[in-house]
Amino acid sequence: MSTARAMADIYEANRSICKYVHSTSRGHEAIQLATAYQLLPCDYVSPYYRDESIMLGLGFEPQQLMMQLLAKAGDMFTGGREYYNHPNYRGPDKPTIIHQSSATGMQAIPTTGVAQGIKYLEKIASPLFRKGGNAEMPVVICSLGDASVTEGEVSEAFQFAALHQLPIIFLVQDNDWGISVTSAEARTSNAYEFIEGFKGIQRKTINGSDFTASFLAMQEIVQDVRDNRGPWLLHAKVPLLGHHTSGVRKDFYRFDDEFETQNQDDPGPKLRKVLREAGITENAIQEIEKETRDLVAYHFAVATASAEPDPTTVSEHVFAAPAVTEEKGERNPAGKEKILMVDAALFAIRELMEDFPEAVLYGQDVGRRLGGVFREAATLAEQFGDHRVFNTAIQEAYIIGSTVGMSAVGIKPIVEVQFADYIYPGLNQLVTEISKSCYLSCGKFPVQTLIRVPIGAYGGGGPYHSGSVESTLLTIKGIKIIYPSNAADMKGLLKAAFLDPNPVVMLEHKGLYWSKVPGTEEAKMTEPSRDYMIPLGKGNIVLSASAEQLSDGDTCCVITYGMGVYWAKAAAKEFSGQIEIIDLRSLFPLDEALVFSTVQKHGKCLILTEEQQNNSFAEALAGRISKACFKYLDAPVEVLGALNLPAVPMNMVLEQAMLPNPEKVAALISQLLNY
Repeated sequence: MSTARAMADIYEANRSICKYVHSTSRGHEAIQLATAYQLLPCDYVSPYYRDESIMLGLGFEPQQLMMQLLAKAGDMFTGGREYYNHPNYRGPDKPTIIHQSSATGMQAIPTTGVAQGIKYLEKIASPLFRKGGNAEMPVVICSLGDASVTEGEVSEAFQFAALHQLPIIFLVQDNDWGISVTSAEARTSNAYEFIEGFKGIQRKTINGSDFTASFLAMQEIVQDVRDNRGPWLLHAKVPLLGHHTSGVRKDFYRFDDEFETQNQDDPGPKLRKVLREAGITENAIQEIEKETRDLVAYHFAVATASAEPDPTTVSEHVFAAPAVTEEKGERNPAGKEKILMVDAALFAIRELMEDFPEAVLYGQDVGRRLGGVFREAATLAEQFGDHRVFNTAIQEAYIIGSTVGMSAVGIKPIVEVQFADYIYPGLNQLVTEISKSCYLSCGKFPVQTLIRVPIGAYGGGGPYHSGSVESTLLTIKGIKIIYPSNAADMKGLLKAAFLDPNPVVMLEHKGLYWSKVPGTEEAKMTEPSRDYMIPLGKGNIVLSASAEQLSDGDTCCVITYGMGVYWAKAAAKEFSGQIEIIDLRSLFPLDEALVFSTVQKHGKCLILTEEQQNNSFAEALAGRISKACFKYLDAPVEVLGALNLPAVPMNMVLEQAMLPNPEKVAALISQLLNY
């Protein structure tokens, strides 16, 4: 406690040096230390940004924390990329700490995903379960502030933990503040009262400024979770003695009487009193305080004098190295039948689950009863069991965000969002947690997850089942996005995406699943071999122009993907030998080498997309092509997409009026060729 207090004091006394925004644990020290002292190396903990005393209790040195405070090169957690006390850690000597953001409450889902993964490993008796051969059963602790419990995503985590009886403890530190908003202004109940609605989560409330009470309560709860493997919530009432952050100071919004009330609950004097009553002398206590002040001053001086990060490292660790770097296996083996795209995905996942016991599949309606609304998971639960293929509630945030924790414990999750239009509730987790984890953990916590998303319009799906979302997803850095257009690519890309150690979103056009849309029969292809894989980031030439037309300079290339491949192929029939079509297959990483070389060869280019055209990925690609291929172009790069409407209308006549089609493509190609 003295160390934490001395750290807060030295930061406050050196505000010009401690220029990056930070919080301290002043007032929260007792419950935080009491928590840390219960944990073993086999455990997992997610401290939030005010939890420096948890870190001290786990055995991290002040200097290690200060390196992050000052964003120095020696920051062992994030290399100077993250705020103070945003740790992540893998090692045999301490609990594992996954990367988490400082977005309020967002750690609840990834950390619950850790507990979900542990329960699965425990069930299958995986060797991954015994970290370092430890005989103890691991527990997971998710630390939260009470204000964060009003977040919907925290409730999703509570719901899943309660329903599946996960070995997790939600430690809620309640200091009555949410920056300047008091608990009375913001919520009708505290976390202890709120959690009563989630049947199956045990609960306890304590004065978290009392170290003895905190230690005994957390000791009891941790042991119960080790033994009985069910969830708990511990509500700890604590004072906030410091500022919300160094940038939002307490005197901005708090009154004198509020300071006085909270100071009365300072855990430091309380522990001093206990020590004196136990026979510890005042001199001994003062000596401890002096030693810690001296230690903190020394560590601060070392941290202050340490080197800044090397700017040449700024782009490192965006992704972990891919597992599949070249195409392998047989794409068109003899004796195999042609299969539908939906079956290609089903067969690929079946083979992966046979080969990888750590592979699981979950999402809405993918379980035993239905097997996916498109039957894309049919029979998988029967074959592999309900513990490996199962339904979730309507919780897109949980479906996506839980893969952070699952991946951290060695699970390889495949998850499904039922329609692309419904991915938006999951974007918070995708953007805030998943996409940044590898980069901000300096490569320690890449998130291996495959997120399947049915996409696209056909047959009157209407405004909430027909949308295209690739441009939205492509603004997120740190994820990969693939978009197969046929059965062979579906199987080859899905397998490579599963093995990729990074997050991959796989967009699957619903209109191509069964080749029911006229003109898409060629999406059915011979099933590739079991070991067939396509590296992400490699496009494909699906139609070549003739050498004669090319030599005459009378050709054009179409760069497209998904349903656009079939619109382009239909249109190309009107221009014998004049059209070359590139199927991108992967939108990020993008095969720029193939795109640019193709455009340079033809001098005329059309980019075709199903998305609404304005401000789309297609228009951004047109700009890059125009710059990279400027001296080779014989005409401006054209783009054709859907009309710029806010939604796809239900009526099929209106739907067709909105979307591109072969006639619209042919008209634009004709203009290009005659430019």
